[in-house]
Amino acid sequence: MQKVSGEGGVSENKVIVIAGPTASGKSALAIDAAKFLHGAVVNADSMQVYKYMPIISACPDEEERQIVPHYLFEIYEPQVRGNVVDWLNRAAEVIKRLWSESRTPVVVGGTGLYLDNLINGTTPIPETSADIREQAAEILKQRGNLHLYNLLKEVDPETAERLSVNDSTRLRRAYEVWLHTGKALSEWHKMPMINKLPEAKFTVIKICPPVAELDERCYLRFDKMINQGALKEIEYLAGLNLSADLPAMKALGVPELMAFVKRECSLDEAIFSAKLHTRQYAKRQRTWFNNKLKADFELKHCYTGDFDEVKSWL
Repeated sequence: MQKVSGEGGVSENKVIVIAGPTASGKSALAIDAAKFLHGAVVNADSMQVYKYMPIISACPDEEERQIVPHYLFEIYEPQVRGNVVDWLNRAAEVIKRLWSESRTPVVVGGTGLYLDNLINGTTPIPETSADIREQAAEILKQRGNLHLYNLLKEVDPETAERLSVNDSTRLRRAYEVWLHTGKALSEWHKMPMINKLPEAKFTVIKICPPVAELDERCYLRFDKMINQGALKEIEYLAGLNLSADLPAMKALGVPELMAFVKRECSLDEAIFSAKLHTRQYAKRQRTWFNNKLKADFELKHCYTGDFDEVKSWL
């Protein structure tokens, strides 16, 4: 693959991965990196894949998307249950197309599962059918988490043992796999890994800011979301009458602001709760990335636009 004009260049089968907790500045770094490398940004955030909620999910705005091409943002209706298998297939397709166009893919996101499967490979679990997903969702809706947990325990005790009875998303997914394949999810995980992009040459940049810095940025960003119109997005979602169990309805800030829209709490209470949950989620992300994701380079503070500090890493 030939080098292209501009400050940066394209190396054959190169993929830049930028990982970090929410509000750490990874999206801004991804745009700067893609611009430098004549590249494009590829989303690896499991909430930014949903339509009608770009503010509350912190998607790049229209002005930012004009700087470099962006892919896999706002691709699903909120009724859809996105999953790592579908995302991985789409991401691999986009990355290969960008290579063919002599562009460097810059994959960015805070969903560790997506990034881990992209970099290290995935188990060969087949995607479940729409009918199977609907069947599992209906069981959950009609009978609740405990009933679904007990069903899973009968057919896949190993997976059930490591899941919380309150983790409806993973419980449903594990039961879907058994319904669809007749094989326990735990058995699928023991099979050899499949790498969708064995030819890829990954450079992984991890943003690991101090907790206090990250907390402050989480608070400030949520205030900004409110000022930008996040409540209008929530009002629109409320009008769709969607199940609270859908992934899109569990995005940071959505349940809390939905409670306000439904007059179950005050706006101040909703904002306080959303900020608390955002901070807790960022802490979990930070811990996961520190312990699970091997990086070539680490930025020890939030990215605030000093591209010269990281340019040599690319």
